[in-house]
Amino acid sequence: MSITSRLPALDDATASPEQRRVLDAILGGPRGNLDGPFLAWIHSPALADHAQRLGAFCRYGTRLELRLTELAILFTASWWQSQAEWQIHEPIAREAGVSASLIEALREGLTEDQEPDCERDDEALVVRLGRSLYTTRRVSEALYAEAVEALGEPAVVELVGVFGYYALVAMTLNVFEVRRGDGPLPFPEPPTPG
Repeated sequence: MSITSRLPALDDATASPEQRRVLDAILGGPRGNLDGPFLAWIHSPALADHAQRLGAFCRYGTRLELRLTELAILFTASWWQSQAEWQIHEPIAREAGVSASLIEALREGLTEDQEPDCERDDEALVVRLGRSLYTTRRVSEALYAEAVEALGEPAVVELVGVFGYYALVAMTLNVFEVRRGDGPLPFPEPPTPG
């Protein structure tokens, strides 16, 4: 599936040695492709290098089940209305076991008081944590204690890292207008600021 961006494409003829080194690391790692923010980040090889290592951990190395990681990613994609982030992760989330009804509720956008239909308690917890982080920029003592009880403190630290990393991804994708394929977009495009 094709990926587009407002940045110029990078190829072997135009890539610097540092860009080639980072490209080789990304392509040789667990991702194996330049989907998503890497189309932008490779224009700053040092950022790409650090971000790809953090991203590999957030996606493949945490204590969280893939289902919960992907749910946190979709929550973030929905919050930021990040087209490519959603396009890339929605099928992965579905395959990892996130229900179609929860995916659709996130895509449509949750109101502040709306509780989506979560099939599992840990999914509802991830949604509540995401909502609290993004709406209040804090997590209450009660929600924190619930998360630590359910997931363990190290996993809560990693979950916050997933939310933060994928917010960076979403911002990058939005600014550089990265899109996957030419089909319909998951979110309406907002008017471009003047």
